[in-house]
Amino acid sequence: MFGWKKTPPIRTLIGEGTTIAGEIRFQDGLRIDGDVQGNVLAIGDARSLLVISEKARVNGKVRAGHVIINGTVQGPVVAEDLLELQPKARIVGDVQYEALEMHQGATIDGELHPLKADDKPALKLASNNG
Repeated sequence: MFGWKKTPPIRTLIGEGTTIAGEIRFQDGLRIDGDVQGNVLAIGDARSLLVISEKARVNGKVRAGHVIINGTVQGPVVAEDLLELQPKARIVGDVQYEALEMHQGATIDGELHPLKADDKPALKLASNNG
């Protein structure tokens, strides 16, 4: 729909019950089920996927191409392609996005900024229909 290419594979998992202190830099895909105290940043091209699950907590800056959040992020979030906010997503910080999909129940305590301010941002309302 927005011209996105194939989703990159998730190659790294930070499991539930794991806490990492420090900056994380990754390529391709990363799934976080644990706690991260530091920035989580995709490196390389914008074709990256970051999944922050329902039980995950990130205290730091988050930046990737495609970002899916269903947990808690305390810090700024930058989605260079698509930001998907699932029903239990909680963000305390400013958000920048190319396109935004936000489900009912997700909350943002911060400002929303489209990456291309000249263009009308692509917003998609998520429905409750599976």
